[in-house]
Amino acid sequence: MIQVSKLGKSYSRDRAVLSDISFTLAKGEFAYVTGTSGSGKSTLLRLLYGAERPNNGTISINGVSVNRCSSFALAQLRSKLGLVFQDFKLLPERNIFENIALPLEIQGKGQTEISKRVQQSLHYVGLEQKMRTLPQQLSAGEQQRVAIARALVVDPVVLLADEPTGNIDPEHMAGILELFKGANARGTTILMATHDYSILRRSPRRTLHLVNGQLDNDISLESILQTERAHVGN
Repeated sequence: MIQVSKLGKSYSRDRAVLSDISFTLAKGEFAYVTGTSGSGKSTLLRLLYGAERPNNGTISINGVSVNRCSSFALAQLRSKLGLVFQDFKLLPERNIFENIALPLEIQGKGQTEISKRVQQSLHYVGLEQKMRTLPQQLSAGEQQRVAIARALVVDPVVLLADEPTGNIDPEHMAGILELFKGANARGTTILMATHDYSILRRSPRRTLHLVNGQLDNDISLESILQTERAHVGN
């Protein structure tokens, strides 16, 4: 489903943000990307959905070569992806219903189907009563749930989530994880970036750990914590 080979990204000659990144996620897999701030988590996700181009290496998602395909093919691929950003990216002039409906409108779905799927998505995140509310009238946690509902409304083949619990209090974190688990159970492949190691303890899964832009695959939580303690100590 996701294949990454020898991926590299630099913004200057003397510093590589990512170097020689290779991994594969199978269809229906749910994995985390971890690492300290600046380790390259967000850059990796931007490369995966084509917001940036790598300096070298290849990315394939659902059989599409992300860094080599046409703009049209990339747009078609993105219509099948769910994206959750740290800063939500909700449109302030559209209410919650309209924000969630947007990707379905882009897909050309009819109004009856849009209404049904948006209401179902709102039910998943517990915001049915807020559908006519503007984003700025919601708390940060509620806005994040709207962003997740918008990502899930298309039944994405792949969900890429960048720190989706960063603005969520501990009380609602479990609910967000349950939303992702539900999407994963329905067949969505999920890659979730996080620096919150309590999530790994709560719901352990395969972990891709970034240290100084390089990948240390499939290590234990305790090993990750030891690496981070050593990194901070230096």
